[in-house]
Amino acid sequence: MIAQSPMRRAMAVALLVALAGCATTPVSTPVDAKGRPMGYLSAAQLPDTTRILPAAPVQGSARYEADRQVFLATRKLEGTPRWAMATDDVQLNVPAMLRHFSCAMGADLQAQSLPRLTALLERADRDADESTRAPKRANKRLRPFLIDEGNICQPKEQLAKSYDYPSGHTTWGWTAGLILAELAPDRTSEIDLRARAFGDSRIICGAHNLSAVQAGAINGAVVFQRLQGSPAYQADLAAARKELDAYRVSGPKPDGGKCEAERVLELAAPY
Repeated sequence: MIAQSPMRRAMAVALLVALAGCATTPVSTPVDAKGRPMGYLSAAQLPDTTRILPAAPVQGSARYEADRQVFLATRKLEGTPRWAMATDDVQLNVPAMLRHFSCAMGADLQAQSLPRLTALLERADRDADESTRAPKRANKRLRPFLIDEGNICQPKEQLAKSYDYPSGHTTWGWTAGLILAELAPDRTSEIDLRARAFGDSRIICGAHNLSAVQAGAINGAVVFQRLQGSPAYQADLAAARKELDAYRVSGPKPDGGKCEAERVLELAAPY
């Protein structure tokens, strides 16, 4: 065995300490009987957005025709960079959402390095998802490609048996965006722009009507507002803020060129 010099031993100890400091502590997220993360809101606490959202457009109305015109007009975006972005935005699990919002945050958000933020968003995701069930059943609005012919950016069979209004992706995009803006108020404008673009992606994709995306934005805001009254959410928010603040100082940054290209796409109204 080769003896180490005092300096070499000191360097080895310093390295071990540094590595220990980089390690993340696993966060336990409560799950239901099916192993899915539980939300912060009970069934009684979930907002009844059927009482808040306007009824979905019906055939013959101006909103119905506006939905049709927007769907048909945005089919021309197939094959463009904005279509590619919309296709990528189909992914809405928490690690993907962190990636979607990295440029807006000014930090390369990696789920494995942000366990508290990840756990917070996983629980809020469940609340956002549950909030869309009642209004979807109440309105039974058909998706746009079931009304007019047109290609969409994901397999139609994945969507054809589910309802359009309100958009679940948009509800979740705005819920997540508002939470991230609450954690990083200095990035509010950038984060809110990305949340809006995430909803626009559902129109460009052809998965949702314009009215469903507009309703999803309202739905997400209502969910976010209701979360503010949850003590568990507030406790997790405080832990996630501390974690994210440190990460934004020392963590990796997103590619500047990619972020500028993304911002150009976000700013251009697709309809």
